[in-house]
This record gives sequence, structure tokens and C-alpha cells, in this order.
Amino acid sequence: MGKVCAGEALVTPTLLITGGSRGIGAATARLAAQRGYAVCISYLRNKSAAEAVVDDILALGGRAMAIAADVGIETEVIRLFGAVNAQYGSISALVNNAGILEQQMRVDQMDAARLLRIFTTNVVGSFLCAREAVRRMSSRYGGSGGAIVNLSSGAARLGAPGEYVDYAASKGAIDTFTIGLAREVADEGIRVNAVRPGVIYTEIHADGGEPQRVDRLKATVPMQRGGQAEEVANAILWLLSDEASYVTGAILDVTGGR
Repeated sequence: MGKVCAGEALVTPTLLITGGSRGIGAATARLAAQRGYAVCISYLRNKSAAEAVVDDILALGGRAMAIAADVGIETEVIRLFGAVNAQYGSISALVNNAGILEQQMRVDQMDAARLLRIFTTNVVGSFLCAREAVRRMSSRYGGSGGAIVNLSSGAARLGAPGEYVDYAASKGAIDTFTIGLAREVADEGIRVNAVRPGVIYTEIHADGGEPQRVDRLKATVPMQRGGQAEEVANAILWLLSDEASYVTGAILDVTGGR
């Protein structure tokens, strides 16, 4: 089930971050722990990276655990939320960060298997995790409220032609999902927002076959640089915080103006 800080009383608030072993998810986990959250991160395969994030948090006196789960599989999502409940009690915040992209290619080269992989993780996974969060947070189910932040992408506005139109389309779905869910649960004590990162220095670009993609594109950014994962994490934590208490259904661009 991963690592847990043992021997301490349960702590609230509790934050679940999917795909928290690297990049924006890992940066969000570390920052959230500094701000007093008990943090659970899920990961798909990279156990050592997930446990390194947990170790960093524990070393600073925080509480953290890591759980392997494929967010695109309903039974694994149910197991993930059950494990968080068992260790920390019901969650008060969710960051739907888990997402994938694949090798850069045109739409006329894509097959159905690739599309299913992208949409299952990026869209279905976010729906399933949000469903489980709502069932725990909503006043409709006896919950005390909470906040959800979905990870979209600047690609949802730009389309990523010649590279990742499928990924961009999946993030466009996240934008719509964010608005709809926010309005659906607004009177049940849950705020739902999204962050749209731009070109950010993370490992995901290597998954698409171009590790240096940010350096190639940074001249197209009005601020003339790529962003850092920590800058996106700051936006996520603000949306989760009480400082954003009257913000729901918002999509916050963290794109350097691109």
C-alpha cells in the first residue's frame, strides 16, 4: 500500500493527489504537506519515485502515503479511496493530476487503442476519482464539504496540432467537466476548479518523444520562458485554500501568457 507515517493521530485536512510521483503532482504534494495537509499520492508504476516524494515529506515532519492505482480502472479507484479512508479518514481535497500523453503524431496516424488509453486515464479517471470524492465530501451524503482541482492544459485552447491533438481534446473535456461538476455540487459544500498549465519543465515531454520540448517552445511564450512545476503547484494550493472560498467553476491559466 506504500509508506505511511506511523504512530500519529489522524490529521486533517487530507489531500489525495493522483499521479503524484513526479512533475506537477510531486511538487503539489510537497507544498501541500508544508501547508499542513496529510497527503496521499497515487502512482501507476514508479514506486521508487512515489516513495521518494513520501520520504521528502516525512523527513520534514509531515504525513504522507503512496498507493499504486490505475485511475482508469473503477475497482482500483474504489480501492484507492478506501485506503485513504482507512488511514486518514475521509478526504477533504482532491487533485485530479494523473494524465498521460503518447508519442507525437498526427491524427491521421492515431489508432483507436491509443485514443482509448488517453481518454481512459485523462477523462474517465478524473470522473471516477471525482465521483468518489463527491460521495465523501458532499453534504448530500453527510460530508462536510471540500475542494477539487482538475489538471487541464493550455493545449485545450491551442489544440496541439501535429503533436497531441488527442491529449488536447482530453483536456478540453476536463474543462467542460470542471464547469459542469462545479455547478452540480456548488450547493453541497464542494468547490471544483481547474488549472491549465502551459509549457512546464516536467518529465511528461519525454513521454512524447521530445524531452527538450519546453526549450523549443519557450520563445512562443510571452514571458519568454518555460514554467516550473512549483509555479503550477502554487496555483493549485490557492484554489484548494480558503482564500479561494468564493471561486468555483474557474479555469486558471498558468501559461506565461501563451
